[in-house]
Formats: sequence, C-alpha cells, structure tokens
Amino acid sequence: MTYITGFLIPVKTADKDRYLESARKSWPLFQKYGCLEQVETWGEDIPEGETTSFPRAVKREPGEAVVFSWLRWPDRATADKCFAEMMNDPDFDGMDMPFDGKRMMWAGFDPIFEGK
Repeated sequence: MTYITGFLIPVKTADKDRYLESARKSWPLFQKYGCLEQVETWGEDIPEGETTSFPRAVKREPGEAVVFSWLRWPDRATADKCFAEMMNDPDFDGMDMPFDGKRMMWAGFDPIFEGK
C-alpha cells in the first residue's frame, strides 16, 4: 500500500481562491518528488463538537473554514525525502501560504484498509 500525509488547516474564507491557487502551484512540485495524488477539500459540514472537533483542532476563528487535505505517496521513504529536501528547493521558495501555519496540523499515515 501507499503512504498518506494528511493536513488540517484553518483558512480565511476570503482567501479560498488564494488557497486553491497555492494548491495548484504546489502540485507539480510534489509530483516532482514522487507524489501520486493531492486532494484538497474545503469544509462544508463541520460541527463544532463539545469535546473534540475539526474546528477545535485548528482553533478555527470567525471567518475561517477548515481545509482537510492529503498527499498520497508510493511509500514513506518518498514522502520523507520530499519534506527533507523541499526546504532547500528553490521551486518551493516564496510559495504563497494563505493560512496560519502555526495552527496547521499534519501527520503521516500508513493505510491499513482501502475500499475501492
């Protein structure tokens, strides 16, 4: 199976187009490092929750949406290599990041079941 890097990100609703453009620009760069798939989703039905929730996880503020996205890699080694090298890659330099990176959550996941 493949390897997934997942992200939860608070994005100002006014910056939706900027976010989408930054995602489109980053896709060829991730592909260059071997990424198989990039999926960006814009929160639509996201309840607040009493104990835990997506909005609580990113400390969503008024006027923000929650973005859930993931990158699919052939394996963890490919993902790790990308993230280790991207900070020194001039193609990633100056990428627009229209969100508060301090409240972004990300993690790597090893798929254990895929229904298709």
